[in-house]
Amino acid sequence: MARDDNRRGRDRDENPEFQDRLVAINRVSKTVKGGKRFGFAALVVVGDQKGRVGFGKGKAKEVPEAIRKATEAAKRKMIRVPLREGRTLHHDMEGRHGAGKVVMRTAPQGTGIIAGGPMRAVFEMLGVQDVVSKSIGSANPYNMIRATMNGLSKETSPRNVAQRRGKKVSDILPKTDAPAEAPAGDVAEELKV
Repeated sequence: MARDDNRRGRDRDENPEFQDRLVAINRVSKTVKGGKRFGFAALVVVGDQKGRVGFGKGKAKEVPEAIRKATEAAKRKMIRVPLREGRTLHHDMEGRHGAGKVVMRTAPQGTGIIAGGPMRAVFEMLGVQDVVSKSIGSANPYNMIRATMNGLSKETSPRNVAQRRGKKVSDILPKTDAPAEAPAGDVAEELKV
């Protein structure tokens, strides 16, 4: 018995960096000769809050077992998403799955997570702090999460684009320092005159 407890503790400590969020739980029933049999389906989002996120679903006769299966499935299907300054997305994007369509936009610091239900869980587990998003179409949590993951998988960082094109990151990013200094100098000259 003690040996089994040690193994369970070790399993929990094995991936302490991952956090999970239960998004939806669905009770389903099957009518059989003696009455009804109930089962449970769970939808879970798992992430390390540093740019990795995944989702999974699990079905079982009991709720805790369904959640455990969903969590394991989510850890197997994780994707890495590049984040700008570790807090927001690099660019605006759309994601689709079936009738579910989501729009995700980058946001300035202090905006927070503006997202509904299942999408909020994905962004929190991903580690995004500032994002504006909208779900258009299906309100089914499974389709919303799949559409969100579809959009996030399309995201590219300036580093990825530079590597693909064989250029430096500084060649790809827009030059913002030069124009900002020129008007300041002009204003100073006008004030002297």
